Formats: sequence, C-alpha cells, structure tokens
Amino acid sequence: MSTDNYTSPLSERYASKEMQAVFSPDMKFRTWRRLWIALAEAENELGLLGEDGKPAVSPAQIEELKAHAEDINYEEAKAREKLVRHDVMSHVYAYGLQCPSAKGIIHLGATSCYVGDNTDIIIMKKALAIIQGKLLSVIDELSRFALKYKDMPTLAFTHFQPAQPTTVGKRASLWLQEFLMDYEDLQYVSDSLKLLGSKGTTGTQASFMELFGGDEAKVKELDKKIADKMGFSGCYPVSGQTYSRKVDTRVMNVLAGIAASAHKMSNDIRLLQHLKEIEEPFEKNQIGSSAMAYKRNPMRSERIASLSRYVMIDALNPAITSATQWFERTLDDSANKRLSIAEGFLATDGVLDLCMNVVDGLVVNDKVITRRLMSELPFMATENIMMDAVKAGGDRQELHEEIRTLSMEAGINIKQKGLDNNLLELIASSDKFNVTIDELHEAMEPSKYVGRAPSQVEEFVNEYIKPILEANKERLGMKAEINV
Repeated sequence: MSTDNYTSPLSERYASKEMQAVFSPDMKFRTWRRLWIALAEAENELGLLGEDGKPAVSPAQIEELKAHAEDINYEEAKAREKLVRHDVMSHVYAYGLQCPSAKGIIHLGATSCYVGDNTDIIIMKKALAIIQGKLLSVIDELSRFALKYKDMPTLAFTHFQPAQPTTVGKRASLWLQEFLMDYEDLQYVSDSLKLLGSKGTTGTQASFMELFGGDEAKVKELDKKIADKMGFSGCYPVSGQTYSRKVDTRVMNVLAGIAASAHKMSNDIRLLQHLKEIEEPFEKNQIGSSAMAYKRNPMRSERIASLSRYVMIDALNPAITSATQWFERTLDDSANKRLSIAEGFLATDGVLDLCMNVVDGLVVNDKVITRRLMSELPFMATENIMMDAVKAGGDRQELHEEIRTLSMEAGINIKQKGLDNNLLELIASSDKFNVTIDELHEAMEPSKYVGRAPSQVEEFVNEYIKPILEANKERLGMKAEINV
C-alpha cells in the first residue's frame, strides 16, 4: 500500500473489490471498446455505404476491433491525452494503432457522449445489480431474525420512553419493511434504465442522418441495435448531447434511501446496545476502547451511520447537477459525476456489507430484555387491571384516579428513592380493586400485551418477503467480510 499519496478510504477500508472493479478505469475503457464494436456492427448490418458506394464498415474491420477489445494499450492512450487533452479521442487513437485497417471507422458518426454516457449507464446498471444482491441478503438475514424472535416480548419505546410492549421480531420487521421499500425502488429504477444510444452532438441524430442519406428508419434502428447488443431494452427516446442528468438523480436517490434505512436500523441497534438488550457482533480479539478495556462499542453500527450520512448527502450532487445543466449540455457535470456517482455506490456497498455482518451476528440478551420489560409492565397493565375492576362493579372514574395516584407513588419510589417498581403491591393493598397480589402477578404475562405482533411478523414475511427471496434464491447466502 502506498503511504505517500492520498488513497480513498472507500477503496482502502469500506467498499468491496467487486464494486471497485465496476468503477475501475479498465471497466470503463473496455466498455468503450464494446460500444465502438456495437456501433460498427450496427452500421454494417444497416448497410451503411461509403462515398464510393461500397460498405463503409466491413466484417474484417469489425473482427479486427474485436481482436483488440480487451488488450487496451493504455500507455499510448495516456501519452496521446497529454498531447490533445481529450480522453475519448486519445482512446480512439490508441485503438486505431492496434487496428490499422479499422481506425477510420472507429467512433464513426458519434460524439464523445456516445461512449461516455452509455458507459455510465452500463456501469450504474452493473453496480445496481451488486447493490441489489447485497440488499437481498440483508433482507434475507433480517427476515430470519424477525421470525426467530417474533414471539419474544420486549419493551417498546415512543420518544425513547417506555410504551406498550412489542416483540424483538416485530421491531426487526420495521427495519425489514424499509429495506423492502428500497428493494422495490431499486428494482423499478434499474429496470427502467435505458441507454443514450447514438444521438449525436445535440441529440438530433443529425450526423447519422447524414451518414445514412436521410433514412430515418435506419437511424432509428441504429439505436435499437446498439441497445440490444449492449443488453438493454432500448434507448431514451429524446436527449440533448447527454442523457438527462435526472437519471443520475433517480439512481442516487435509491442509494440514499438504502442508506437512510440502514442508518435508522444502526441507530436502533446502538441504542439497544446501550441498554444491553441487543448487541452487534464483537470478536474475541476486538478492542472496544484504547483507554477503557471493558468497553464494547457498537463500532460497526456507528460506521453504518457514518457512511450512510455520506450517501444521503451525496444524493444532492446529481440533483443539483441535473437542475443546473444548460440547454443541450454543459460540461460542469463531468468532474462532479466522476466523484459523486462512483463514491455513492462504493459507500452504499460498504454500508450493506456492514449491515450483512451486523444482522448475521446480532446477539440477543433475553434476560436483560425480560428484566427491563417486567420492571415497566405493571404500568402498562393498569388499563387491563382497571377494566377488570369495572367489570366487577367498580366505578371507572374512581378507579382511574386511584390508578393515577398509585402510579405516581410508584414512580417516585423508582426515580427518587431507587426502589423497585411496587405498583402491583400498591394496587393489591387498595380497597378499590378487590384483587390479590398473586392474581396481579399472574396477569403479568408479557405475551398478553404484545397484541398481534407475532402474527404481523409471520404475515409480513410470508406474504411480502418470502416471494421475493424465493424468486431470487440463487443470489442469497452472501456473506460479507469487513476490512476493519
């Protein structure tokens, strides 16, 4: 590893090698060559003729291009770019050095955005597929966790204050539902991605109309053929020189949505770890603090939150870029896109790796969960106790006031005197309820107070999650390795 130059933490610490490969220069330039081959093939198949009336693009030229599709002569391209200050024309030149008989037809009729923008779409599509696979694995792991703990009562919180009980699995289903929304958004955006195609300098296809002698049908077919050869359903019907930068906005909004869901889950886990109820994985030799050897900091969940914030803010980049493009194109998008799109994907990739790792190893401390719930349950059971007393002939208003007074007294005992919750004893000693302490303790069965939580988890996973997992079962089982 180089130590005398800046290297991105996304590459060194967070993103997978698989995602880094998608955004590598090699992936970009190999895709450029695939696009040049697709353009040449399409022009040949549509019978493009030269000024001499002979085919402008021959099968032999195409074969020569294919023969050098992978062995890119980077040094020649780099030297040429230093001279002409144009990356696309530098690679056209370098490709032509390897393909002397085909050099005259490389990039024929196209503008730089033919390779640049189409490649950007292709790379985003590949990157979305990686994100989708990892998101599916997170959903799979979370659904298993939710089902495993669907019946385990736990104290629920509103405003981070004790509220009516829920179950550990039901709380996990809330995280799961947000990731499901993200999956549905990702699926839609990925499926709707189209190529720019071969639209020319201002999107009018004028150069191709000239090449094909004004034959609109062939010019339209050219786009269709290129899309088909590159594995896409079609091209955007209209564009300027570039595809609409709103496409980048839609893609980054999907990533920001995933980041928001991951951030919410990580926050909950961090709070639960503070309560010692649920903990993220902690390895045998892991150090929680340089000063406090006993500490088990939720560093992975904290990193999820940290990277997720980066992705959520990064979504502003393509939104502002889209809003500020002038007419058919300006170039103030280029430098920003090179950073924001790649780094948004790399960071989201790192977030999902962490999510897989954390969810796969969550530790549930059931005794702590039960102890905290039972310390608060008497307060939550008061409505049931009161209603039972009303059924036995009591006055609801009098009982309500008595419950309120006794609850305040129990609260003072807990908060100011440091005593255990004695609300049940206070109720049993009241002459307004006609109930024994044993009867009250029998009523303190937590499962009576969780409502439909277990059924909700089962229904949600079976009806909404399992069909998606079943349809993608060959992509499940992914495990994440985190670097630090």
